[in-house]
Order: sequence, then structure tokens, then C-alpha cells
Amino acid sequence: MEVLPVCWLWLWALLLTPPLGCVELHLSETLRPGAVLANISSGPGWTYAMDRTSSSSPPHDLLRVDPRDGVVRLSRRADCARASRNPASVYFRTSSRASRDVVLTHFMVFVHGQDCFIKYRRKTAASREPDVRISRFLQLAATSCLPAGDVLVNVTRLLPAFARRVALTDAACAADGGTTTASASLSRGNLLLLDGDLCASGARRDAASLRCALRGEAGGTSGAASVRVSVSVRVVTASAEERGHVPESVRETHNGRRRRSTNSPPQFQLPNYHVSLAENRDAGTHVITLKATDPDDGDAGRLEYVMEALFDSRSNDLFAIDARGGGVTTLRALDREVKDTHVFKVTATDHGGPPRRSATSHLIVTVSDTNDHGPVFEQTEYRDRIRENVEVGFEVMTIRATDGDAPANANMVYKILNGDDDGNSVFEIDPRNGLVRIRERPDRETRDRYQLIVEANDQGKDPGPRSATATVHITVEDENDNYPQFSEKRYVVRVPEDVAVNTKVIQVEATDRDQGNNAKVHYSIISGNVKGQFYIHSPTGVVDIINPLDYEMIREYNLRIKAQDGGRPPLINGTGMVVVQVVDVNDNAPMFVSTPFQATVLENVAVGHSVLHVQAIDADSGENALLEYRLTDTPPGFPLAINNSTGWITASAELDRESVEFYTFGVEARDHGVPTMSSSASVSITVLDVNDNVPTFTEKVYALKVNEDAVVGTSVLTLTAVDRDVNSVVTYQISSGNTRNRFAITGQSGGGLVTLALPLDYKQERQYVLTVTASDGMRADTAQVFINVTDANTHRPVFQSANYQVTLSEDRPVGSTVVVISATDEDTGENARITYVMEDNVPQFKIHPDTGAITTQMEVDYEDQASYTLAIVARDNGIPQKLDTTYVEIIVLDANDNAPLFLRDAYQGTVFEDAPVYTSVLQISASDRDAGSNGRLSYTFAGGDDGDGDFFIEPYSGIIRTARKLDRENVPVYSLKAFAVDKGIPPLKAAVAIHVAVLDINDNAPVFDKDELFIKVEENSPVGSVVARVSATDPDEGTNAQIMYQIVEGNLPEVFQLDIFNGDLTALTDLDYESRREYVIVVQATSAPLVSRATVHIQLVDVNDNMPVLQNFEIIFNNYITNKSNSFPSGVIGAVPARDPDVDDKLRYTFESGNELNLLVLNEDTGELKLSKDLDNDRPLEAPMTISVSGRTTPIPPPPPPLSSSERFTCQ
Repeated sequence: MEVLPVCWLWLWALLLTPPLGCVELHLSETLRPGAVLANISSGPGWTYAMDRTSSSSPPHDLLRVDPRDGVVRLSRRADCARASRNPASVYFRTSSRASRDVVLTHFMVFVHGQDCFIKYRRKTAASREPDVRISRFLQLAATSCLPAGDVLVNVTRLLPAFARRVALTDAACAADGGTTTASASLSRGNLLLLDGDLCASGARRDAASLRCALRGEAGGTSGAASVRVSVSVRVVTASAEERGHVPESVRETHNGRRRRSTNSPPQFQLPNYHVSLAENRDAGTHVITLKATDPDDGDAGRLEYVMEALFDSRSNDLFAIDARGGGVTTLRALDREVKDTHVFKVTATDHGGPPRRSATSHLIVTVSDTNDHGPVFEQTEYRDRIRENVEVGFEVMTIRATDGDAPANANMVYKILNGDDDGNSVFEIDPRNGLVRIRERPDRETRDRYQLIVEANDQGKDPGPRSATATVHITVEDENDNYPQFSEKRYVVRVPEDVAVNTKVIQVEATDRDQGNNAKVHYSIISGNVKGQFYIHSPTGVVDIINPLDYEMIREYNLRIKAQDGGRPPLINGTGMVVVQVVDVNDNAPMFVSTPFQATVLENVAVGHSVLHVQAIDADSGENALLEYRLTDTPPGFPLAINNSTGWITASAELDRESVEFYTFGVEARDHGVPTMSSSASVSITVLDVNDNVPTFTEKVYALKVNEDAVVGTSVLTLTAVDRDVNSVVTYQISSGNTRNRFAITGQSGGGLVTLALPLDYKQERQYVLTVTASDGMRADTAQVFINVTDANTHRPVFQSANYQVTLSEDRPVGSTVVVISATDEDTGENARITYVMEDNVPQFKIHPDTGAITTQMEVDYEDQASYTLAIVARDNGIPQKLDTTYVEIIVLDANDNAPLFLRDAYQGTVFEDAPVYTSVLQISASDRDAGSNGRLSYTFAGGDDGDGDFFIEPYSGIIRTARKLDRENVPVYSLKAFAVDKGIPPLKAAVAIHVAVLDINDNAPVFDKDELFIKVEENSPVGSVVARVSATDPDEGTNAQIMYQIVEGNLPEVFQLDIFNGDLTALTDLDYESRREYVIVVQATSAPLVSRATVHIQLVDVNDNMPVLQNFEIIFNNYITNKSNSFPSGVIGAVPARDPDVDDKLRYTFESGNELNLLVLNEDTGELKLSKDLDNDRPLEAPMTISVSGRTTPIPPPPPPLSSSERFTCQ
């Protein structure tokens, strides 16, 4: 069957559609089956089907199209786990029932939902393949033409229904190649033929090709989504009987141009083939068989297949194609994690020719995932520290594991394997994001270290799930939450009063279950240390005696001990009690109340008469104070005796003044202590003669005052009684009113001296009424003595509390009252008026001397000092002054007065642009001098800058991670802003700048400005000269952006050389426009392993380097003579047959000789010849003439000199 000539017309249209978009389908996992997705109907007379060979699988199994109405619906629920490519391509074929017209519609399908990952690719407008391809056939009879103005195709009618609203504007189309000079334009949706006729001929001829750019707006809205439409119009030359039948050799294809040739080119069924292949399959696995058809017979129909990787040269090492059969197999196992998509250009070349004809298609191999990678933790061991007693829900850390597999096989689930062992139930982990939280409040005193085994399981299904484990070590840091505890509730110790100074009495001990400074206990005495006899060593709790004890003064001390830890704030236990019982030692000798003792006695007193009361006192107690009296220095037969218990001296025999008038002897008082102590006094007794006068007091009533602090033995009063008898001796004694035997009376110089025998106590007795008797031995008189005891400063002030503990917020203003303390004094008057002072100067505080109010006099700062201990002294105003001391413990409470402070002014980090989501970039850290919740920090981007959501920060660890895939070519550097926020009320925060540099990887192939480049080069350019520069750009940087250039096709024989580094194109031979007008080469830009190609059309520009060509010629014309006149031809009788190989030259024609009479008229521009009106029959029948033809190019100044030639011709 004869191959019919075909004329090709290719039109490319860029159409804008409504903003909803008609080239993308977005499917949600929640969308129900049966939902209408799109309408691709072209009207009645068409059938609709999915092109499964070109479509990806999945998602072609997600969609179905009604073959009759063209409505596309969802066939089953979308599932990201089953979407190996997202997005993926789907093609629908619309076929006419009445003709061979075909419409191929291309959609990009996106699946959205949980765990979906959509890989967006940047595509330039030039690199996008058409979204709608229209193939239109026109059949013409041989040698017939389509006149200018005819409609080639109604583009709007053939568009799918969803694109019908596109308003198309006119755009001119220019012819490209071939012999046709026709062009086309778009008007009201119709493609009209312009500028010449489009003719078909039975003879072999080159195909015509037109390229057009059409634009439109959807409903007049700018910024709408765009659609690329390709329209191919094929003019088929056919006989009348064949008209209406399209031969097999010219059935529709979707790309390229086709030329009529005896050796027909092969043809692939599809322009693109998509196939999916699981990774890790053995080498030699069959991928796909690509078949091209060629209608020719013999060698012209025998095809050879060649496959070449596009974009990434590594693909060439993984696949091979059978040169004869087109079967594609693997050369080695594939690894999706290394490269998941391989794109090849497949060429089928026949063995006919010359020239040999070829066809190209593209093969896209998608490597589907198998679960061949296990999870990998960022660290094999994690370590962190937390404070005990943190609240439930506190976020400890985030544990991350990554998996190189696809999302379906990298759906990470986290679990604590030993969560129920050894108290690990304190922690829990979020199974999805690996966040470890507090489930129960930890207590360091119960357990201070935890070791968790965390498993990450990828939930893979092919061949099965994989898991990995990491160990998490968590140390619980101490909080000051335990008070010191004394080992005993009450310490009792007995100490002899004569113990040496600086002797250890006892050691108290308190323990604190906390740790470090929180467990360091310091001791102090807060009360009971009367007169400061004791000292406690603060670090050890050893109590020493620092002043002598005196049992006779104080017999027991009750020391209140305070144990305070070193926490902030400190915890205090003030319940320690040490009872020091002073044991008496016999260290006081008896002391007589008076010495010497004197008395008189009548000689006639009866035996047993009490003569004198001798009294001694002993400050000791018990047996040490039990006294026994005896007389000393007495001769035998001594008439006086003493009661050894009471000290009364009585007459033991009759007295006789005439025998002995005066007795002098001694009295000894001895205690029962060990060793025994004693003292002596002298006694003088005068024996009186009997008389008859009564002694009479000079005053009957005496009144006086005695201070209660008068010392024992003080003389109080002397009473005098007068006896008128001669030589009468008056003796005095207190006969009544001597309560508690406070007073004693002795005779002295004829009078009775009242002295203080025991200490007074104002609180017990404030007045004494003594009855004193004066006796001369027989007769007596009495007098009353009123003694008023005046108050002495005998009582010291006593504080209401031995220890005060108060709290003070650090934000209280200066002058605030902290606490009011008070003491009482049982004395009266000035003795009871108390003045308060601080024992040591603490500049932050002062105390009011009268009220005891403690106030602040400067700001306190918890961060500088968490507590203060003030020693407050209360002094009375008696003489001498007495005092008491108490301790005020002021605990400073923290206020949120310190903002967080970052450890650095700014943070720098780097991350590769292909880093997986959740990759750790850097960690920021801040501190806060406040305590508790005021110092507990969290980190956030809220109110700052998170790089438009490209990063997120873990709130408690401060680790900054990637939230999505990064692209350095879009954003090379991020300037982030994060905050550290405390949990105070109101919260305070601090900001920090974070600079993250995205490191480049070689993920972008070099890009030429256009897929086809057109270069104008003047012919005759010097050999070795640079005629042009071919350049591509690479958005990567550094070594990843280094580009190498090479010519890969079309340079046979070698005419040009391309500089490998800068793309300079150098001519290696002479370029002659008249020999060849255009060179087509394919150049490749390589940024290993990524490549891209462009077709370069080198079009030579003609220069005037050829002489016009003109040979001798003859013009013969006929002259018809009538009766009226000669009838010479009036029109053009011929033209000068000159030509110039330089196509751009413009010829000029002139006569050189033979036309001196101007019988011929020569058009200087066209060379057309006409006869002059002056010509008549009288002229010769033959006239030889010479014409000169000169050629000149359309000049770019300065023009070259014209070239000319001249020839002789004969006009008959």
C-alpha cells in the first residue's frame, strides 16, 4: 500500500482555567466512593476510557470513568499507605466514533490525609507536559489546498467539559520547517489558516509544522490556574476512494512531528510509559517491554532500541533494554531509599534509509517500597534530669526514630517495654510522637534513677514490621521537700555543776532525706539558753558548756534546738528539746547569819531554858544542805548545850553568876555533803543578876523599806530597849511575823540588830510585820517593825515565743512590716519597760525599739539570699538591765521578678535540605534565677518566627526540629525567633534569634532557558571562533552547581566544539549558508549525576559572498500587424533569468549596451522586460543587447560591495 503524503500542523496552546483547577485532583481519605471528581465530556459521539498504560498504579485503581458521559468518579476510598507516589499521573482517552480524532487528558492526583506525604516538584512552564492533547485529522485529495481563512479545528468544541469556560484570545502561529509557508491564528475558539494556502500533493514532500502560543483567562479572572493544550492537525493526502480512511501509518501520536518519507519512522504507542517495581528484586527482573511499530518492510521495519537515563546518570547502571525486543530488565537490585524514580528516554531506530528513522518515548520507573529499613533512633542512649515532684503530664523529653522507608513502612509507634517493671510506671510515652511524660509524681527519696527501654516499631507490612530499642536514663534531682528529723524527741542529760568550761554535754542529730545542700543540717539554740551557758556547733550539733553552771542559781535548762537544712527556701524543724539537769555538788559551806552571837541570861533560869538561837544557812541542797550544829571550845561540865538540828542553845545545868559571869565558846555548823563542809561562829553569853524593871523599847512601831534584791546579811534595823535596872542585860528576839525566816535579830551594842537572813521575793511577800521582844531575862517588852519590800529588777523580759518563723515575699515594698514580736516582764515600772534591739546589724531590716515591729528598710532579693535569721534582744530599763533573746527566721518567698535568660545571645545551626521530618537541628537553653514554677521554663515559637511552619520546638527540651521537608533553593537561610517563657503569674519571657542555614544537596538538574534554542550565526565565521554560548543554570550552590557541557547528538561530522566548562560553542569548519542552512545538535548540561538536555538550532545567516548567475538568453515575441496599426505586446514579454545563491541578496538589473534607443523597458528591481511605445516595424527583427545584474544584501551598515555579472541576450 502506498504511503500517503501527510502535512503536519502542531499547535501549542496555554489555556487558563478557573481557580478550582482542572489538571489536579485532590482526594481526601474521608471522601466516599462514588463521589464525582471531574467531567471530561466532549459531547455526543465520543467514548471515554482510562489509559492504564500511561497512568500510574496506584492511583489509577482509585478512579473510574463512565464510557458514555465522561464523568470521573471515585471507585474506592483513598489510602495514603497504598499511594506509592503522591502525586501521581492519570490519563483519560476520549475517542471520536465518527473519525480518528482523539483527546488525551492528563490529571495529577493528590491524596490527602493522616500520615500522607506529598512530594511537590517545582516545574517551569516550559518543562510541563501538556494537560490536554488534541489530535485532529484532515483528509485532502491530491494536489488540493486549504485556502487561507479555512477553519482547521474548533479547539473549544474538543476541549473537555471542565475547560469549556476558558476564554481564548487570538495568537499568531508561525511556520517551523518544511516547505509550507502557512501559519495559523485562533479566533473565537477556531483555529484559522492564515498567510497562504495549505496544500497537499501526491509527490514526496517535507511535512509542514506550525507552533502556536495561545493564552486565555477563565471568566476574565487573572491569576487563574493554567492548562497546557497541544493541538496536532494532520493533513492526509488520499484518493477519492481512500478519503475517509486514515492509513495505519499515520494514526495519531501525541508528540513530535512527522514527515512524509519512503522510509516511514517507527512509532511508539504512548509518549510516556509508567511502571512500578518493588525494590530489592533480584538483578534481571523484567520491568516492561516497550514496543514501537514501523509499517516498513525489511531492514526499514527492523528496529533497534536504546535507552538513556534523563536527569540522573546513575539510572544507566541499574537498567538495561534488549536492543531487539525492547524488554527492560534490572541490572542490579534497586534501592528506593537511594533513588525512587528513574526516567529514561527510549529511542527506537530502524535500519532503513538513509537516513535511518527513529521514534522516542519516555519510561518512568517508580521504585515501590519494601520494609527493608528498621527504625534508627537519633541516639542509642538518652539521658535527662528532672526535678522530683514535677506535675503529672510534665513533658520530659521527645525520643525520635527515623526510618528510610516510605511512610507506609515508617509509621512509627513508640512503647516503653519495661514500663511496668521496678516502678517505671512513673513515665508514659506518646505512641505517635515519642514524647515521654510524667504519669505519677516522682519521689527522689523513693527512687532517684530510672532506666527505660523504649521500642520504636515501624508497622511495616512487607515483609513485616521492624523495630529498634533505645535506653533512656532519667535522673531525678532533689527538691527540698523533707524537713530535718531529730533522732530523739527529747534529749535529757545530767551535768554536775562543777563541770569544766568547754566540755561537751551532748550531741543532737537530725537527718534529712533530701540530697546535697538540701540535706545539710545546721543547728542552733533558739531558747532556754539562760545567761548563755551553752553553745551548739552549727554543723555537728555538739552542745558545749561555755560558762560555769551553778546549781544554786539554775537547776535545769530546757534548750529548744532548731535544725535547718540548706535548701532554698530552707525547711526548719524547731521541735528539738535538750533538758540539761544540773547536778548539785557540795560546793557551798554553811554560813552563819551573824557572828559573833551575843546573849544574856539570868542566873536563875530553869534548866532547859532557851538562851540563844544560832542559825546558819547552806546554799546547797539535799544532804549537802542538811546542817548539824555542835559547840566547840567548851570545858567539861559546861552548863550550856545546843540542839544539833535547830541550833538553839539551852541551859543544861543551873547557872550561877557568882561562879561564872561570862561564857565564851564556839559553834560549828557542818553539812552532810561529800566532802563535808563546815563553818564556825563565836558565841558570848553573859549571866545576869535578877532584876525588877521591864525593858522598854524606845519606839513601839518601826517602819522601813527593804529592796528585794538586798543581799543576805544586810542590816535592816537596830531596835533599842532600855532597862532601868543596874547591870541589866536586854536580849532581843523576833517573836512573830518572820515569814519564811527571812530575818534574824542579834544583840549588838545594847540594841537588837535586825538582819536579812534569806533572800526576799517581791512576788511572794511585799510586807513583813515583825514583833520583836526585848527581855532582861524575866521581864519583856515588844515592838512592831513594818518592813515593806520594794520591787527590784529581779525578772528578765520573756518573749512570747522562743522562735519566730515568718515569710516575706521579695516583691514587698520597702517599709513593709514583717512581724511584730513582744516580750513581757513581771517587774513593774521602769523595770518592766522593754526596749527591743537587733543583736547584729542586718541592713535589710530594722526593729522599732518600743513596739517590736520588724520592717524592711531595703529591698530583699530571694535570688541573693533565701532566708535571714535575726537575733532580737529585749532589754528592760531596770538597774541592772536584764534581757531575753529570741530568733526570728524570715523566709523570703520568690516572686516572678526575673525574666528567663538565654545562655547565648543568638544560636546558629545547620541542616541539610533533604533531612527527614523531625530532624534535630539544634538545642536552645535558658535559665531563670527564680524558683519553683517561677523558674520553670518552656520554649515556644508562639509570637516569634518558626519559618512559616518549617520548624517546631519541643517545649521543655528546647530542641528545634524540622516540621516538613526543606528546600534550600526556596529558602537558604531561616531567621527564627523563639521565646523562653516561665510559669510565673504573670509569666515573663525572653526572646532569642536563631539562624539556621540550609545546606545544599545536589537535588536540582541544570536547567536551560528553553528546551529548544535558536542561534543565528553568520556564514563564513572564522574557524576556531566562538559563535555562541550555550548556558544552563543550576539552583544548587557550590560544587553541586558546577555544570559541564557536551554535545551528545547531531554533531556528525564534527562541526562544532562545546567548551566543557563555560559552554562556548566553537566552529571547527567553514560554515556555508549555501551548502547547509541549519545545524541541529543536542547539548547536555551535567551536574553529576543530574543532567538535562536542550536542542540547539544553529541557523546560518547568509552573507553576500556569491556572484549573481546569468546566462545568455533570448526573448522572442510576435507582432500582429493590422490595417490600422502595429499590434506589439503591451505587457511583460519576459524576464531576465538571473539568480543569486545568496538568498537575501536583492538583484538590480541594468542595460549595459544595445538599448541605446530605449526600445525595451527594464524593471530594475524585478528584471521584467516590456516593449517601448516607440517601437515600430521599422526596427530590425533581432536586437542583441547586454544586461548587467548586481546583487546587494539588505544591509547592516556598512554594506559589502555589490557583486554583479553581465550577459548578452538577443531580443527577436
